Amino acid sequence: MALASTEKVVLGCIAFGIFWVLAVFPSVPFMPVGRTAGSLLGAMLMVLFRVMSPEDAYKAIDLPILGLLFGTMVVSIFLERADMFKYLGSALAWRSRGSKDLLFRVCLVSAVASALFTNDTCCVVLTEFILKLARQNNLPPQPFLLALASSSNIGSAATPIGNPQNLVIAVQSGITFGQFLIGVFPAMIVGIIANTCILLCYFWKYLSVPEKDQERGGAAAGGAEVVVADDEVTSHRFTPARMSHASSVNGVDADCISEPIRRTESLNRADTLSMRSRSYNSEGDIQVAIRSMRASSMSQEMVEVSTVVGDRRDGDGVGPRKITRTTSHQRSVIIEDAPEADANGDAGEKSKDGGGGGEGKEKRWKVLVWKSAVYLTTLGMLVALLMGLNMSWSAITAALVLLALDFTDAQACLEKVSYSLLIFFCGMFITVDGFNRTGIPNALWELVEPHSRIDSAKGTALLAVVILVLSNVASNVPTVLLLGSRVAASAAAISPASEKKAWLILAWVSTVAGNLTLLGSAANLIVCEQARRAQFFGYNLTFWSHLRFGVPSTIIVIAIGLLIVASY
Repeated sequence: MALASTEKVVLGCIAFGIFWVLAVFPSVPFMPVGRTAGSLLGAMLMVLFRVMSPEDAYKAIDLPILGLLFGTMVVSIFLERADMFKYLGSALAWRSRGSKDLLFRVCLVSAVASALFTNDTCCVVLTEFILKLARQNNLPPQPFLLALASSSNIGSAATPIGNPQNLVIAVQSGITFGQFLIGVFPAMIVGIIANTCILLCYFWKYLSVPEKDQERGGAAAGGAEVVVADDEVTSHRFTPARMSHASSVNGVDADCISEPIRRTESLNRADTLSMRSRSYNSEGDIQVAIRSMRASSMSQEMVEVSTVVGDRRDGDGVGPRKITRTTSHQRSVIIEDAPEADANGDAGEKSKDGGGGGEGKEKRWKVLVWKSAVYLTTLGMLVALLMGLNMSWSAITAALVLLALDFTDAQACLEKVSYSLLIFFCGMFITVDGFNRTGIPNALWELVEPHSRIDSAKGTALLAVVILVLSNVASNVPTVLLLGSRVAASAAAISPASEKKAWLILAWVSTVAGNLTLLGSAANLIVCEQARRAQFFGYNLTFWSHLRFGVPSTIIVIAIGLLIVASY
């Protein structure tokens, strides 16, 4: 493809440059509009500058990729409601045998979770929990946060639904879910082992904490006044990540006032259930749980103190009461739950009539059946993907089945979908397609292509370097959109099998390249921001501390995985 007219080349480069600046640095001083608005601005400029027509812009939007993204988001939301991520958190803490064992678990669990539920979702869910776990065991948070971010990126490379760039590759290449898994999964396993070994070697001294210090927990780290209940560690709730400014990557700033209230209500319900499952034998039985809430952009801090007053049966049969006090900079609210006897509707009398506990059992069975339906539907989606059925429609079908099985208004669930991410992809598709029409990407590729053929070790290594650098300069999804068809066409000239191999190499390198720097992937930024904003347990993961580990880890993991993927 020859270069377009000079006017189109210049205007197309300006539009793409604006998109690139706002995508990589979404909080630039002169236009802090964020990634989503930046992608739409780039798309609009491509049309206004007549680099492409409005009809061509509509055609550039890849609906199958958007459908697959939407479906996987909805499925992840239902899995969170079904406590899947709570169980993942429990797997991290269950019978842990010290800091090194905990680090290995973080790497393994985050890699598997990212392969199935996307790396961004995994990082949103697990960051705060891992931070609290490290503080409670008097361990440095840095190695565990780096393990979460890097292992999530590596693990997400194994499946087409692990990250957005893999979705693009799977749809454009036509590679089935099973073929993708077979081609990259072995490299992912070896990469996780190598990454874990690098982490252990790098932080061995910091992880060699005397056992008595670990048993003391987070008293030294969090202060004697901060107590974290065990139930809280395994009941962390999340809101799916949304495209936003780099300073608010966790994506919940829009709900910074209402979200803590919602979370407080859910925690109150959990506490009430646990309270009713226990018997209190004395007047002085008091359980105090101080739960940390995220600090919002308005510096709102909420602390909930739940007090359970013992069995006061003064003649009216009044049972245990729980008083919840929620305080913030703006207000102080005291909520007193109904006594147990009243809440249960005088369970003693009901039991005499033969109906005692019937409603509670029925509710528990309904919850159990609903959770089973969510897990089975998700399993069915994975089976459909492994069978080679259309990935977009498999994910959308699973999402619609879950919405139907919920038997409630779907608005509350659909509001959690990251529509800003979907809009970002629409704008990016148009902007990248317009930049391709200028002919510049093709001219640059023609200079590199003769030396980067995958039929030789030297060519494969050069291609990997190009993908690594471009993924950190232009981000991984635009890199895949720019290089995908060109790399595949170059490999197809060698053999049909080489074309599939080229796609898998692109998937592996562009994903693991995100570990090079803190800005290399959204997952890294999510971990950084979630950790920095965590109340009581905040930790600042700096750019340089990430870079010192990221450079050797990325180079070694890419090199080892490249040998495995290239031999596929």
